[in-house]
Amino acid sequence: MPLKALDYESLNENVKKVQYAVRGELYLRASELQKEGKKIIFTNVGNPHALGQKPLTFPRQVVALCQAPFLLDDPNVGLLFPADAISRAKHYLSITSGGLGAYSDSRGIPGVRKEVAEFIEKRDGYPSDPELIYLTDGASKGVMQILNAIIRGEGDGILVPVPQYPLYSAAISLFGGSLVPYYLEETANWGLDVNNLRQSVAQARANGITVRAMVIINPGNPTGQCLSEANLREILNFCYHESLVLLGDEVYQQNIYQDERPFISSRKVLMGMGLPISKEVQLVSFHTVSKGYWGECGQRGGYFEMTNIPPKTVDEIYKIASIALSPNVPAQIFMGLMVNPPKPGDISYEQFIRESKGILESLRRRARIMTDGFNSCRNVVCNFTEGAMYSFPQIRLPPRAIEAAQRAGKVADVFYCLKLLEATGISTVPGSGFGQKEGVFHLRTTILPAEEDMPAIMDSFKKFNNEFMDQYEDQRGYSRM
Repeated sequence: MPLKALDYESLNENVKKVQYAVRGELYLRASELQKEGKKIIFTNVGNPHALGQKPLTFPRQVVALCQAPFLLDDPNVGLLFPADAISRAKHYLSITSGGLGAYSDSRGIPGVRKEVAEFIEKRDGYPSDPELIYLTDGASKGVMQILNAIIRGEGDGILVPVPQYPLYSAAISLFGGSLVPYYLEETANWGLDVNNLRQSVAQARANGITVRAMVIINPGNPTGQCLSEANLREILNFCYHESLVLLGDEVYQQNIYQDERPFISSRKVLMGMGLPISKEVQLVSFHTVSKGYWGECGQRGGYFEMTNIPPKTVDEIYKIASIALSPNVPAQIFMGLMVNPPKPGDISYEQFIRESKGILESLRRRARIMTDGFNSCRNVVCNFTEGAMYSFPQIRLPPRAIEAAQRAGKVADVFYCLKLLEATGISTVPGSGFGQKEGVFHLRTTILPAEEDMPAIMDSFKKFNNEFMDQYEDQRGYSRM
């Protein structure tokens, strides 16, 4: 019989090329073990509520009222919901085209896009145009829309940091483009060297690839570093001279765990650089309700903002967005609430600040516990998590462990992470899923387990690591360096 369109052999080859380590072999094995009754700590994905983070009260109250507007007509509504939540719910319902069950504009509700623009202007000190802001089903959908518009074929390259979040490698494969890696320097706290960028572009061009865009993830995923203003200026200068679009993945901008290097947006730096750069560099910036102290991953709310993108291109991106008719409307309300939270003097303000600060302060402590824990382990070194939600320790695997992995048909860090999972129930992601230098091995774990559980988790990791190293180090020992 002839092959059918959905037989594996006749599938789109780009689909077969896609790899997504965050939900890959380790995750599948962890799910099997969980079904067998083993307690699994899923630290493979930045999914705060799944690891016990409680939702913020105010946004859930507002969305609950929007989802069930008949509650607003109940004479007792004021006994259950604060007046400011009732007022905001009425506001959002008034700007939809029929409540949360109706499609919105393909770009998102105009009133919410206006709130996002006001948030950006307050953050950066420069005006933002709501017409250049598109609401999306999470930042990932926005990234995919923009990459789809940029990539014309395999001759088009996208500069992506390595280690990188596998959304980028997966989407570039899916759209038939070429990933052009630029390596972050682990010994310089995962810093970025512009000379390395130049070499990456030159090598890609020598291979016949047209480099069209550059991705930055700030704060970094999986690496957790925050880019300095000087670094951002270098990057924007580089994009100007090389005519590259800059894609600024800034979804972790609320997740900062130190005071030396605060988050600065790419757009703020770009606008401050003055002409001609401030009017020439094309920039698309992404944000989400999934991260920060909100952690509302399941709501799938995000946005992207376009800077210096020609009007005709904006129209084409609108056309692509329109294929899906509308981003999900409840998530748009979450986005409005995130960029326009309760203000001083509002009834819900103190509770909102107390909950938000509690989450961020706990994350800051957990970042320190985890980094210190990894650095106390044999053959493990880890840069401090300055931002985002992850630790990315380097595991210095003994030669015998690498040989054992080869015999098992596994990449060495996959082998290590599987052994860790079987022994402790800790589900991580091998560094090879994010990209890393040849012969260097890592794992990525979130810093999201409950704070009270963190010491026991790190003790469990340390015990496993010691036993692993005892098993695979030879008698002469294996140098930490």
